[in-house]
Amino acid sequence: MHPYTERVLAVVKERNPDEPLFHQAVEEVLHSLDPVVAKMPEVEELNLLERICEPERQAIFRVSWQDDKGRMHVNRGFRVGFNSVLGPYKGGLRFHPTVQLGTIKFLAFEQIFKNSLTTLMMGGAKGGSDFNPKGRSDGEVMRFCQSFMIELSRHIGDHTDVPAGDIGVGAREIGYLFGQYKRLVNRYEPGVLTGKDVRYGGSLGRKEATGYGCVYFAEEMMKTKQDSLEGKTCVVSGSGNVAIYAIEKLQALGAKVVACSDSDGIIHDPEGLDLDIIKDLKEVRRARLAEYVKLRTKAQYKAGGNIWEVACQAAFPCATQNELSGADAALLVKNGCKLVAEGANMPTTPEGITVLQKSGVLFGPGKAANAGGVSVSGLEMQQNASWTNWSFEEVDKKLQGIMKNIHGTCVHYAGEYGQPGDYVLGANVGGFMRIVYAMAAHGLV
Repeated sequence: MHPYTERVLAVVKERNPDEPLFHQAVEEVLHSLDPVVAKMPEVEELNLLERICEPERQAIFRVSWQDDKGRMHVNRGFRVGFNSVLGPYKGGLRFHPTVQLGTIKFLAFEQIFKNSLTTLMMGGAKGGSDFNPKGRSDGEVMRFCQSFMIELSRHIGDHTDVPAGDIGVGAREIGYLFGQYKRLVNRYEPGVLTGKDVRYGGSLGRKEATGYGCVYFAEEMMKTKQDSLEGKTCVVSGSGNVAIYAIEKLQALGAKVVACSDSDGIIHDPEGLDLDIIKDLKEVRRARLAEYVKLRTKAQYKAGGNIWEVACQAAFPCATQNELSGADAALLVKNGCKLVAEGANMPTTPEGITVLQKSGVLFGPGKAANAGGVSVSGLEMQQNASWTNWSFEEVDKKLQGIMKNIHGTCVHYAGEYGQPGDYVLGANVGGFMRIVYAMAAHGLV
């Protein structure tokens, strides 16, 4: 690494101890930016790397709430605003028992570059809580969200910080959060949260956006090889919002998706997954995937199974961070996989990325491939600002255009810096370029 990037990485690790996910995210970006530092001395002169690696603000707060039996519970809430040079902070809220400050910081740091790649006016942020909504009643989730918003409301606004959903935060949670915010501030501000229901200011296509966008990006990658996803056998990890709509778009493009997963295990359906069953299980009944084989008897369910053992030509990690290891990547290569597109945030370990890239597998990193969700959140902000609603077709067309442009940006910068086909470098450099010019223009802020 360049001496300057090495110094910055050392400062980050010293300043943020015991946060391995954040260290991992920063190290990947700084490694990609080495050639930029060498070419643009002003990056070091203005100390832009250290400035971009330090959050502009961090909020940690207690969230007390009451369950249906009257017992009091305490969780911890977070909101980290990393960089607002391109617009108001923008990033989701994650409710999951594994959430801690390092988790939120890694997600917020990634969000800076992802938001920049969209070319929309959005800075980078993330938030959430170690609250687990799984198994909780609607009343319990509502009371938690209301308590969470009492503190969060001090930090957000449509021109300041605009949260959205993420793992554990769907339309139900966004609704409770929005209702409480409106009550607290005594104003109707539809642009303060995105991912809302379309009946009160949400955007058509937002639910589908991350999954669809990932597939649109993957299709652009395939075009560079004069190929397409049509007829390809695919696996998609996860079975939440991102995974479901990645499966839907893959099937619409003629691919055959044969496996998906949840935290308990995997289902493998060689004839192709029945998406209607999966949607019923996950979106309606909130049930586990193990129920799938009761309705599709030819499918197999493997408790605790490894989805990357299923032979495929294209893989879409859409569950969570670091779910695809170096050993998993080697399995995919061995079984003939030619493309991996990340629908989740940083789901592939550094060792996994190395294996895939050295084997010639097309690899689309999350900050590029899964930018569809925040892109449509940005479009939702535009609709809210103008008090208008666009059709699904309008939103989807804009999403396709954004994902195509992001792909083009990655290809351009990978080529410019001597690593054609390296989407990791292309995404990191492409996202950084807008930020670096804006930071230099804004002066010492």
